[in-house]
Amino acid sequence: MKKTIAEQFQDSAQTLGRMVQQAEQVQTAAQWMIDAYKKGHKILVFGNGGSAADSQHFADELVGRFERNRPPLSALALTVNSSDLTSIGNDFGYDQVFARQLEAHAKPGDIVVAISTSGNSPNVLAALQTAKRLSLKTVGLSGKTGGQVKTLVDLCICVPSTTVARIQEAHITTIQIICGLIESALFPDAPKAH
Repeated sequence: MKKTIAEQFQDSAQTLGRMVQQAEQVQTAAQWMIDAYKKGHKILVFGNGGSAADSQHFADELVGRFERNRPPLSALALTVNSSDLTSIGNDFGYDQVFARQLEAHAKPGDIVVAISTSGNSPNVLAALQTAKRLSLKTVGLSGKTGGQVKTLVDLCICVPSTTVARIQEAHITTIQIICGLIESALFPDAPKAH
């Protein structure tokens, strides 16, 4: 077991180290979000399974706080309302659970963040097509190739791995980096919370 544990930690560290290749994309995504917040807009984020949990984590760090005591920022995880998810899934099909919520909540100037380790989840792709129709700026977090998500977003942050666990680990690290950049840019004088 110790050998497996050591290999997993090493693989994780190596994958995160290779994420330096995505630094420019991460910076651009953070700047888009900073600019959107300066103009009173919000972030809408979604994904399935572990990516749904990452969506909630991202929204929480923005609405609550990340590291600084500061005013809340508007962010919606489209993965949390069970009534919306089940009614839309039942009435329109599961591939529409995020797209229909975007139609309801998104306004011009908002930023859409799609999280998909494969880059090929049908409901994520449908939502990105809706975002494009609504002229919303889109960011994708995906795996090595980006899948179909890469062809539908304005900016794709692709984790250089094909292992789901490594991709998810890098996604949460990326989300936390972006949250830190947003807080530092918008609230440079806010005191650290911890």
